[in-house]
Amino acid sequence: MTTERLVRIVAGSFILLSLSLGVEGSPLFHNSNWLWFTTFVGANLLQSGFTQFCPLEIILKKLGIKEISQ
Repeated sequence: MTTERLVRIVAGSFILLSLSLGVEGSPLFHNSNWLWFTTFVGANLLQSGFTQFCPLEIILKKLGIKEISQ
């Protein structure tokens, strides 16, 4: 598995989890402040699309996960 694929999996999982914890209609609802975490992940994905800087990707590279072959 590559770093790019893992970043997408982790980001998607974080968004779904934070939405399930932050939306009042959810059976897992905890507090609406979890929606700020959703905002953070979405903003980080947006900026990484423009700048190619992703903290999770840096961590995954340090852990030895391979990158996509260019």
